[in-house]
Amino acid sequence: MTLANPAGLWALLGIPAVLAIHFLQRQAKVLPISTLFLLEKTQRESASGRRFDRLMNSVPLWMQLLGVLLLTWLLAEPRYQKARSTQRVAVVLDSSASMSVFKESLRERLAEALPDLQGPATALELLVLESAAGRERLYAGDSIEDALVVLDEWQPRDGLTDPSQALRLARSLVKREGIVVYATDTPLETPPFDARVLSLGREIGNVGLTGVRFEHKEGARVWTALARNYGEEPARRSWQMQFADGRSTEPRSFDIDGGALVPLQGRLPEGTDRARLTLSPDEFGLDDILPLVPPAPKSLKLFASTAPEFTKLAARMLRSLEAIEATNDAAGADLALVSYDPLDPVLPPGNAVVFVNDSTRVGSYLKGGIVAEKHPLVDGLNWQALLVRETIQLERLPSDDVLLWQDTRPLIFLREVPGEPGLPPLRQLCFNFDLRRSNATTQPAFIVCLHRFAESLRDAKVAGFRDNLETGQPVQLAARASTGTTEAEPIVVEHLDPDGKSLSRRALPAVPTVRLEAPLDPGFLRVSQGESELLDAALHFADAREADFRGCATEDTLAEGSAEAVQRHTTEDHWWRLWVLLLVAALLVSWYYARDRGAGPETAANPSPAAPQT
Repeated sequence: MTLANPAGLWALLGIPAVLAIHFLQRQAKVLPISTLFLLEKTQRESASGRRFDRLMNSVPLWMQLLGVLLLTWLLAEPRYQKARSTQRVAVVLDSSASMSVFKESLRERLAEALPDLQGPATALELLVLESAAGRERLYAGDSIEDALVVLDEWQPRDGLTDPSQALRLARSLVKREGIVVYATDTPLETPPFDARVLSLGREIGNVGLTGVRFEHKEGARVWTALARNYGEEPARRSWQMQFADGRSTEPRSFDIDGGALVPLQGRLPEGTDRARLTLSPDEFGLDDILPLVPPAPKSLKLFASTAPEFTKLAARMLRSLEAIEATNDAAGADLALVSYDPLDPVLPPGNAVVFVNDSTRVGSYLKGGIVAEKHPLVDGLNWQALLVRETIQLERLPSDDVLLWQDTRPLIFLREVPGEPGLPPLRQLCFNFDLRRSNATTQPAFIVCLHRFAESLRDAKVAGFRDNLETGQPVQLAARASTGTTEAEPIVVEHLDPDGKSLSRRALPAVPTVRLEAPLDPGFLRVSQGESELLDAALHFADAREADFRGCATEDTLAEGSAEAVQRHTTEDHWWRLWVLLLVAALLVSWYYARDRGAGPETAANPSPAAPQT
C-alpha cells in the first residue's frame, strides 16, 4: 500500500485535540431541594468551570476518534499496488574524465535513490549507459546491487561529450512511462527527452600538466612541459622525474597563480627510453602524471638527380623536413627527385617526384585559369601566381588522379603503382612541366605540396617510430598485410601503465593500414608485428576542458514525477465510499449523544427560601 498524499496524516492531530476536549468537564448544575438528607448522597464536583480532570468513557468520544481516523484515511489517499507492474529506469552516466572525482559520491547517491525510483512498482528494470556515443550498455537487469558493482568498475575517461544521443537511446529503451536519469557533474539547463538530472559536481582547485615538447640544446635532449592552474586561487606544487630503472630526481617546488601557466624544463639523460614527470597529487589525478618517450619519427632517405635544380630543391627539403637524409642509392631511397626524359620515357619504379625535362624549346607561358581539385596534397593552397611555359607533357594514365589544372592541361597529377606484396602501393607525384621553365620554386604552395607528399610517404612506410600522444588520440600505422601466398604476422597492441606494467594486450589482423585509438588511461602504448616494433608511444592526459572544474555544480531532480509513477503503478481504494458513509454516521451518532437535552421537569416548582442548594 502507498499513500498518494502523505500530508493527509497531519489530520491525526485531531486525536489529541478530541482527547483534550473530553478531559474538560462542565460546571455542575444547581438543583434546589427541600430536604438535607440527600446531601450525603451527592458527589463533590467542581463549580469553578472547565478544567482537566479525568477522561470520561462516552459514545461521543469514540465516535469522534473514529471520525478523525476515517478522515485521515481519506485525506491520505491510500493506493494499492498493481500486480505485475514494472518501473523502467535508465541511468546515463556522464563519461567525461572529470566524473572520476565524483564517482564515489555518485555511487552512494544512486544506492539511495534507485529503490525510491522503483516506487510502488512490483519489479524494476534497470539500464546503465555511458554518455559517449557508440558504447555498449554497462548493465541491463533488475538488480540494484549488480548495477552498483558495474559502477565500481566504470572508469570515466572521455573528453567533453554531448549526452543527447545517449539520452535519446535511453528514452527509446524505457518508453514514455520510464525514468531517464542523467548522472553528471555539470547540470544541464534544459535536459532533453524529459530526463532527470543528478549532478554531484563541485568546484575544486586543480593543477595539471598539459603537454610536452622536446628540443636539442647543447648536445642534450631537453624537454619542456607546461603546468596549468585551472582554479582561481594560487597554488603550490612540486614535481619530479621518475625513470624506468627506478631512479628519480629530487622534488622541486613551484608556485603558480590562479589561471596561470608555468613551464617546467629538464634534461633527459642519454639512453633513456621511458620516463615520467609527476606532480604532487590533488583530487583530479589524471593530469598529474606525464609519461615521456624521446620522440623519433620514421626516417626518410632522399635521392636527387644530379641536375642543379634538383640539387637545390633537395637541399631545401633536407633543411626543412625532420628525420630525412640524403642517399646516393636510388633503389634504396624512400623518395626520389627525378626528371622525365622524352628520349628515355621510363619513370622510376619507386616513390618519386617527377618533372618534365624539355631542353628542345622555350614555349610561351600557358594561359587559362588554374583550378585545384579537392585533395589533401593541394587543399587550401594558392596556385594562382604559378607561371608555367609550354613544354612536352608526361604521359597520363586513366588511373592517375589530377590535382591541378590550367585550362585543359593537367599540371600536377598523382600516380600509384603496385609495390611489394603485402605493402602499400608506391606513389609518384608528377609535375607536368619543366621546373626550370617555371617559377614553382618561388611559390609557397609548391614547397608545401612537396612536404605533404613526403610526409604521406613517411606515414605509409612500414617502420617503427616513437612519439608522445594524448589519451584517446586516433593512431594510424602502416603494416605488412597478408597476401594470397604469404600470411603476415598479426599486429599486437599492448597498453602499459606509467610504471611499465602491462594492462592489456590484444592482437589485430594484418592489414596494410592499422587504425586504432590510444587508450584512455595515461601510460605507454606499444604496437608490434612479429619482431618489428611499429610504435612506441607515451600517453598523457591533456584535455583542458575536463581539467577545469569551475563549471561544476550540484543539482538533484530525481523526485520530479514521483506522483505520476504512484498513479501508474497503483489503484485507488475502492472502499472509499464506505468510509465516507461511516464518517458521516460517526458524526451523527456523536452529535446525537452529545446534544443538550435539557434538565427535564422541575422537581420543586417553588422551593422554600430556606431550602439548601447543592
